[in-house]
Amino acid sequence: MAVTEKNILTRLYIVAGCLFLFSMAVIIKLVSIQMVHGDKYKKLAMDRTEKMFTIAPNRGNLYSDDGSLLATSVSRYDIRFDAVTVKSQDFEANIKPLSDSLALMFGKSASYYEQLFRKAKANKNRYKLIARNLDYSDYMAVKGFPLFDKGPNRGGFIAEQRTVREHPLGKIAERSVGYERVDENGYFTRVGLEGAFGQYLRGKEGKRLKQKIAKGQWKPIGLDNIIEPQDGYDVVSTIDINIQDIAHHALLGQLEKYKADHGCVIVMETKTGEIKAISNLGRTDDGKYYERLNYAIGESHEPGSTFKLMSLVAALEDRVVDTTTIIDTEKGRWRLYDRTVRDSKHGGYGKISVARAFEVSSNTAFAKMIHNGYKEKPGKYVNRLMNMNLHQELGLPIKGEGKPVIRYPGEKGWSGISLAWMSHGYEVSMTPLQTLTFYNAIANDGEMLKPRLIKEVKEWNKTIHKFDKEVINPSICTKETAAKVKQLLNNVVEQKHGTGHGLYSPNFSMAGKTGTCQKNYAAKDPNKLRYISSFAGYFPADNPKYSCIVVIHEPDKSVGYYGADVSGPVFKSVAQKIYATSPLIDEVKSLESENENLNTEYQHYYVQSQKKHNKVPNVMGMSGMDAVSILENLGLRVEIKGNGKVKKQSIAHGTALDKVEKIVLVLS
Repeated sequence: MAVTEKNILTRLYIVAGCLFLFSMAVIIKLVSIQMVHGDKYKKLAMDRTEKMFTIAPNRGNLYSDDGSLLATSVSRYDIRFDAVTVKSQDFEANIKPLSDSLALMFGKSASYYEQLFRKAKANKNRYKLIARNLDYSDYMAVKGFPLFDKGPNRGGFIAEQRTVREHPLGKIAERSVGYERVDENGYFTRVGLEGAFGQYLRGKEGKRLKQKIAKGQWKPIGLDNIIEPQDGYDVVSTIDINIQDIAHHALLGQLEKYKADHGCVIVMETKTGEIKAISNLGRTDDGKYYERLNYAIGESHEPGSTFKLMSLVAALEDRVVDTTTIIDTEKGRWRLYDRTVRDSKHGGYGKISVARAFEVSSNTAFAKMIHNGYKEKPGKYVNRLMNMNLHQELGLPIKGEGKPVIRYPGEKGWSGISLAWMSHGYEVSMTPLQTLTFYNAIANDGEMLKPRLIKEVKEWNKTIHKFDKEVINPSICTKETAAKVKQLLNNVVEQKHGTGHGLYSPNFSMAGKTGTCQKNYAAKDPNKLRYISSFAGYFPADNPKYSCIVVIHEPDKSVGYYGADVSGPVFKSVAQKIYATSPLIDEVKSLESENENLNTEYQHYYVQSQKKHNKVPNVMGMSGMDAVSILENLGLRVEIKGNGKVKKQSIAHGTALDKVEKIVLVLS
C-alpha cells in the first residue's frame, strides 16, 4: 500500500513538473511575442485587416506642336458574368432580351450569347468573360442591358476597368511616340518620346489606407488619402502631324516599290533644330511595313557618299583644295595598295574640278583628294572631323542612340587605305540623325544645333518648363566654306550633270547630296551584296527652312538601288507637299515693304486678299514655288518660264482678280 502511494506521489510530481515547465515555456513565448516579436506580429495582424493601397496617377498627354494628341490615357472595360448570384427567376426572365442586346452590339447571334449564359449557369461559373476592351460609352450601354442593370448581386454584372495608352495617329510614328513600361521588379523599359519624357508624364503615386471587410472586400479608412496622387504633366513635342503624315506615306510608298528591308525619314526645322517628323518602317515576313525599330536614331551605319560633304568641308577648311582644284579621276579607277576605288560611271569623268567631283559624286576624286592631301598627317583630317563633332553622340533623351565611329590613326581598323575610304563614307559610321545634324548645320551657315523633340512641359495652360534651341557648335566651319558647299549642294539638284538632277523641279528649290553605299561588301558571294540608298539636304535652297534625310536599306537590286532613284523621290515628295500645305511665311514677310497688303502671316494675307482686296499681289523677287502657291490659292492659272526667283509678272499688281484668269511669271 505504501509502495502504491509512493508511486502515485512520484507520478504527481512528474506531472506537476511538466505542467510547470510547460507554463514557463508559455510565459517565455508570450514575453517573446510581446516584447521581442511584438512589432512583427502587430504588423501581420494589421496587414490582414488594414492595408496601404497605391493610387495610380493619371499619366499626362503627349501632344504634337499644334496641340493634337499623340498619346493619351483612356479607360477600357472587360465585362464578366457571375452566374451564381443570379436567381433562376431573374435569369430566365432576362436571358433572351440580354442576349438580343449583346448580339445587336457585338455582331454575334443571340443564340450564341444565350448558350454562353446557360452553360455558365449550369457550371456555376462566377467569372465568365462576356466582352473585352470596351470603351466608356459601350461599357455604360452594356451596364444598362436587361439583367445586367440589376447590378453585381442580382444581375451578376462584373466590370473590370483598366487604363490603357492610346495613339490617335495609329501606326504613324508609333515607334517615335513609343511607350514606358515597368515590370514587377520596378524596372522601366523606355522607348521613344513616352520613355524619354516619362519623368514628366507619369506623375506621382498616391497612398490610401483601407480596411478588410466581409467577403475579402476592402473599404477606405477615413475620407482622405494618406498621400494624394499627382497627375502627370502634359508634354508638347516638336512633331508636326501633317509633316509626319507626309513623311510616313512617302517613305511607305517607296519601300513598297523597291521591296526594301527598312528605311527612315527625318525632317528638322533648320533654325531651331526641332524634329518635325521622324518615320521608321521595317518589313515583315509577309511584306508589310510597320514601325519596327527607331532606325533614324539607333542605327549607325556607313553613310556612303553623303559623307563627301564632311570630307569636302574638312579639305576646304584646311586649305587642302579649293572648289576649282583639278583632280584626275583616271578613267573611274584608282588603285591604292591592294584595293581599287571605283566610280559609278564606267570610264570615269576625266580631269574635273573638286566642285564637279562633288556634284557628280566621284569616288576616285574624293579618295585622291583626301589621301594625297592628308597622307603625311592623317591625324589632321580626323582632327578636323572631330572638331566638327562628328565623333560625338548627340546626347538625345531618347534611349538607344547609335554611336558614331571615326577612327584615329593607330587605332584598331586603321590602315593605309583608311583616308581614301573614309573620304567617301566607308570605314566611318553614323546614324541618319547624326548625318542630318551636320547637313542642317551647313544649311544654318555653320551653326550646329542639337536635334530637339520637345517644346515644353505643361500643367493645363501653365508652362512648367520650356525648351529652347541648344547649340552644339556655334561654327563647324567658316561662313565662306558653308556658302561654297551650299552652292554645290544646290548644283547637285539644279545642274544637269548633278546626281540629283532627276529630282529638279522649276516650281520649288531644294539642295542635297545623294548617297549609295555598299553593304555586306566583304562577303565572297556577290549575291549577298546589298545597298543603302540615301539622300540628305534641305529646302528651299536659297533660304533653308527644313532639312531632311531619307535612308532606305536593301532595296531590291533588280528594281534599283541608287540614292537618287530610291531615296531622292521621297525627299522630293516630302519637300513638295510641305511647300503645298505650308507656304513659307518668312519669304512672304520679306515683301511687306513692297506691298502693304501682304501681312506677316500668310493665312491672314490669303483671307484678306480674298475677302477685301481682290487684287493681284506683287510677287516680284519671290521664289517661283512661293509665287505659284500664292497665286493659285487666289484662283489664278499660272504659267512659269525659267527657274529661280520671279523677275517679271505679266499682270501688274493691284489688278482686280475678277479680270484675270491667267498670269505668266518669268523667273531668273
